[in-house]
Amino acid sequence: MHTITQGQRLPVATVAGCNEFQVKFNIASDLTLDLACFGLDAAGKLSNDAYMVFFNQLTSPCGSVKMVDGSTYNLALDQLPACIDKLVFAVSIDGPGTMSQLRLSNFQILTGGEVKGSCVFSGATFALERALMMVELYRKDGAWRLNSVLQGFNEGLDALVRHFGGEVAEEAPTAPAAAPTAPAKVSLEKKVEAAAPELVSLAKKAGVSLAKAGVSDLQAIVELVLDGSGSMNNQYKKGRVQEVVNRVLPLAVNFDDDGLLECSAFGDYPQQLSPIGLHNFRNYIDTDHGGWRNWELGARINTEWRVIEQVIERCKRKGGRTPVYVVFISDGGITDSRKIIGLIRDAASLPIFWQFIGLAGRGYGILEKLDDLDGRVVDNCNFFALDDLNDISEEELYDRLMEEFPGWLKAAKAAGIIA
Repeated sequence: MHTITQGQRLPVATVAGCNEFQVKFNIASDLTLDLACFGLDAAGKLSNDAYMVFFNQLTSPCGSVKMVDGSTYNLALDQLPACIDKLVFAVSIDGPGTMSQLRLSNFQILTGGEVKGSCVFSGATFALERALMMVELYRKDGAWRLNSVLQGFNEGLDALVRHFGGEVAEEAPTAPAAAPTAPAKVSLEKKVEAAAPELVSLAKKAGVSLAKAGVSDLQAIVELVLDGSGSMNNQYKKGRVQEVVNRVLPLAVNFDDDGLLECSAFGDYPQQLSPIGLHNFRNYIDTDHGGWRNWELGARINTEWRVIEQVIERCKRKGGRTPVYVVFISDGGITDSRKIIGLIRDAASLPIFWQFIGLAGRGYGILEKLDDLDGRVVDNCNFFALDDLNDISEEELYDRLMEEFPGWLKAAKAAGIIA
């Protein structure tokens, strides 16, 4: 294990051995303390406040910085966008007190649960300070390095935010006391801009449709189900399925706190694929799990009911009443319509909305009729078909994706299915 001293600079690879590791802060104090990680640009500024990861925002847009509890961050430095040049970890006091009240403390670098490096510090030298910048990770000559800073700030967290170029809301001195409100949600466009600038145009168009539908501030899980049958091969080769990924991802970035799009594919059998985020969406179809040709789907036929059943079981395991929005892609050729009907009917009492999209196929069968299925607590489905993804504008696609989802949200809430 490496013993790190104040002011020491050394390569991250020397300490952690790789660019995926944890930073854990063990601070002994009777004070109420808050941790924060600031993702800064090359000018040392917080140019995108979505990269301030703290108790009110637990993950960065790209998913590479995650606060897993009150003392620990998971890091995947290789997944950070190029615009983030430095990560600074700081602790501040919430309430009265100064850092001089800290007892002997340390921060640790862990890889695979094993402590690889540790820096011990004390609050004795910080007489007036209410915030402490502890450690920073920064890029230099294409590699990440670590600096044990241990620099104090008298004014606390607000001073740090201003120091990094962020804005702090000023309290109006004559305003009457008001009930606390939740922080404003970071705009979809702003989330996408830093990590995936090529998707900004899509994010703008999606944002307009979400606003029109009144769901811009919705919290939901988004899942994408991809038809991997042999008849879809041409859609994969032409890049149409990757386009589906690109167009659906902004919905997940907007709706889900972690900004991830859950994904699975099906042939005769389903396979759960890696979650899609702004850090890994590029060439996802050709790279995840060895690329689409190597997905383990059994015979390359359409057996929709098995993947529908898998989505339902996953929702039941998670529990809760958070809405789940499923975008289900199929080119038709349905297997066991009766089984599908039974599953969709039973799933109507769960917080799942199914948006079926027929893509470049025919014979969609029961998928076209589920919207009118009787015997359900609420109408939990919609369907539309496209001969070619490029036959429809991006704006129209997002509008159609939001055609029935808001109505389901209202009905599901009234029925107590979602919160």
